[in-house]
Amino acid sequence: MERERKVRFMEKQFFILVALLLASTAFADPKVIYGEDNRVDAYASGDSALVELSRSTAVMIPSGNIKKNFWTGVVEIKAKSLREYGVCATERFVNQPTAGNCSAFLVSEKHLVTAGHCIKNAKCPSDSFVFDYRMDNESQINLKPAASNIYKCKSVVSHALNNSNKDDYALIELDRKVTGRRPLEFRRSGKVEKGAKLVVIGYPTGLPLKIADGASVRESGSVFFTADLDTFGGNSGSAVFNRDTHEIEGILVRGEKDYVQKGSCKVPNIFSQNEGRGEDVTHITNVKGLTSL
Repeated sequence: MERERKVRFMEKQFFILVALLLASTAFADPKVIYGEDNRVDAYASGDSALVELSRSTAVMIPSGNIKKNFWTGVVEIKAKSLREYGVCATERFVNQPTAGNCSAFLVSEKHLVTAGHCIKNAKCPSDSFVFDYRMDNESQINLKPAASNIYKCKSVVSHALNNSNKDDYALIELDRKVTGRRPLEFRRSGKVEKGAKLVVIGYPTGLPLKIADGASVRESGSVFFTADLDTFGGNSGSAVFNRDTHEIEGILVRGEKDYVQKGSCKVPNIFSQNEGRGEDVTHITNVKGLTSL
């Protein structure tokens, strides 16, 4: 009986995680592909400036997905692949691991910005913030991060998760200074204009880091703007950059449904470039306390 209870418990946890990764949530809807799938691994990007920006992007990884060998002290990231979560074998990145649950980006030596819905109850999560979770080449994944690339939250400096106006952000102080990478530049006043070209860097569906350009602003409101970004759950908290200036314009927070059923497996939800609701991005200028760092 005890063994059966344990098996049922593990099955329940598995399906909960699948639901979190592949289904919509009440506040922060998953994301989607518009037109061509522009996601690329950093090693495959031909833009060295974007690759450098990607070094200052971190992934939030649940503590249960990070294991430390008691004898060797080596840290290793453990996670199932997209295929193991029911995505069709013919899809891109299907054999890559899905370790992360949100993205974040460096704005000072000790501070990260992410989506407000990634930080429950405006309190520090137990998750770790990990840099350099990425593909080193087509077949090799960096799943053994140096301890120096793993950080914890020390405090939540400011936080918004407003169902009325849809404001959604969090400013996090880390447990120590981040070394070996530069804080990112961000817009300090005004709003991004309709038609501005964009690029997003983050961890779609918890996959190793991806860079996706080829997007632009559809509409720009007072709290957030909408764009045709190729993003998924896991991209929540990603930095959305102005393609021309490389300044951060906002924080990816919401969008269309990620995946749709195709027979016995799932495939990405795809629209033409101008179709669909678009992806919502909180203006970076909303983040309280950011300009005073």
